[in-house]
Amino acid sequence: MKNIFKIFKISKPQHKWIVIACVLITLQSVLQQATPVTLKYVVDELTAQVSNGNGDYSKLIYLFGLILIINLLVVILNTANQRFGDFISSRLGRFLTEVFYKKIFTLPQSYFDGEISGKIVNQLNRGIASIRDFVNGATNFIVPAILQTIFGIAVLSYFDVTIGLLAFSVFPVYILITSYSTKRWGRVQEEKNVYEDGIRGRIQEVINNIRLVKTYNTQSKEWGFVSDNYSTVNKLYDKQSTEYHILNFTREFGLEIVLIVILYLIFRKTFFGDLSLGEMVLIIQLLNQLRWPLYAMSYILENIQRAEADSKTFFELLDLKSIEKYEDKTVSALAKKPEIVFKNVNFSYNDGNEVLKNINLDLKSGETVALVGHSGAGKTTLINLILKLYEPTSGDIFLSGKKYNKTSHAWIRSHMALVFQDTELFSSNIRDNVAYGLNNVNDKQIIDALKKANAYEFVQKFKNGLDEQIGERGVKLSGGQKQRIQIARAILQNKPILILDEATSSLDSRSESLVQDALEKLFKNRLTIIIAHRFSTIQNADRIIVLDNGTIVGDDTPQKLAKQKGLYQELLQYQIAGNKKLLSKYELR
Repeated sequence: MKNIFKIFKISKPQHKWIVIACVLITLQSVLQQATPVTLKYVVDELTAQVSNGNGDYSKLIYLFGLILIINLLVVILNTANQRFGDFISSRLGRFLTEVFYKKIFTLPQSYFDGEISGKIVNQLNRGIASIRDFVNGATNFIVPAILQTIFGIAVLSYFDVTIGLLAFSVFPVYILITSYSTKRWGRVQEEKNVYEDGIRGRIQEVINNIRLVKTYNTQSKEWGFVSDNYSTVNKLYDKQSTEYHILNFTREFGLEIVLIVILYLIFRKTFFGDLSLGEMVLIIQLLNQLRWPLYAMSYILENIQRAEADSKTFFELLDLKSIEKYEDKTVSALAKKPEIVFKNVNFSYNDGNEVLKNINLDLKSGETVALVGHSGAGKTTLINLILKLYEPTSGDIFLSGKKYNKTSHAWIRSHMALVFQDTELFSSNIRDNVAYGLNNVNDKQIIDALKKANAYEFVQKFKNGLDEQIGERGVKLSGGQKQRIQIARAILQNKPILILDEATSSLDSRSESLVQDALEKLFKNRLTIIIAHRFSTIQNADRIIVLDNGTIVGDDTPQKLAKQKGLYQELLQYQIAGNKKLLSKYELR
């Protein structure tokens, strides 16, 4: 039940509306008892007229007028309550999405490194749906069911204590069986959710990598994965359904037996004159009304268990420790000449895998620094530490003398523009992607940035120019075009620190040369950090930092490192040998 209490707690902004809905429900429940009571007096008048001819017709008209008014009020209150339920549900859906989404922004990068985006979205959708359904059900069923039970049993007991107690005895047994049934349902539901999260996550991965799937002809395999997992889900659902319907038959059968016994007592008492016809009609109507709170309580318990199971992963994510804060609307003044310093920095993943060891660096403003090393040497991890996407396991990082662990993420990142190795584009138009993160940017500035990135030439050819929609992750663009859009974005940002992660890797030789000229102009008076495997992109770097197995094994100018035996010289010789081989093949040397 712990998640149910969390649901009540997290829905606090809607509590005032829920209270209003409960008041309307209370009035509706009281009025619903008034109709059978009024009908009792109608039957009494009819009996008096049939028996001895002294019935009061004007009273009969009055009573039917009262019934009409009562029923109209019930309909009005029911309509108002349902409207309130929709109002609460929609606001709660928005609120829960905002809470979940806000939490996502505060989680460490390591969380996203280990999770599938489709799975996260599925947890969000399922959690919100279950919480909304529960709150809506609680508003529309819990309060009226309790009130109708109390009023119904009270009125029954007033006319006949035996019948009232017998009717009341049904409730604990019915609820006990329902509670047992829903607990068993919930345990299987949690297991189903694990499979369904995996299915949704895999489907999204396949859609994101559809070209890879088609190229390697793995459509049948991917289809089989989803089909097999859904087969398991169906088996679990069959188990749920079988257990549920067996227990449901037991409680429904028992309920019918008890109701038949009560009906027998009612007719027997009426036959021997202990109850009037009007009282008999009233009691039968009240018994029929008591079926609804029984079914409602069954629905409530099932909803509670479903909400408990389906909201579990939603609340598990909300309970994760928040690392970042992003609500800061204003960022303090940036350092004019930022300098980044690493002092004895080590970094390990949660599994204990050590990636960086005893890193000591001093990166000065105006320098162009290149990070070189084999794949897996720790270059990207170092960049993630600079961006404060990761936190060091030990040691300290400083930006212009300020410790990273005592400085906001927003202030640190406000100094930096970056171009990723992976394409980081949104499924909007070119204008929005280039101007991303900036306000009040005009088309002239965007076009200027595109020209510097050697991108405006191909943008002009699009039918819609800057308004051209580029598809998810820029799927309508070539690899080189996507990277040049990213470069234009970094140029437009005009930040004092520029980070390039294989920024020109997807460009042809001509485009790379043109973009390199633009970037070199951009490097002036900035701290530029470059990750590169192609040495042509770092030939004009001021410093080369050579990483090997998470440690710095070289730190000097390109010229000096090229003359020293070591990893850099080895990598350089490999590239030179490859180029010579290519030139020789085409007889260009």
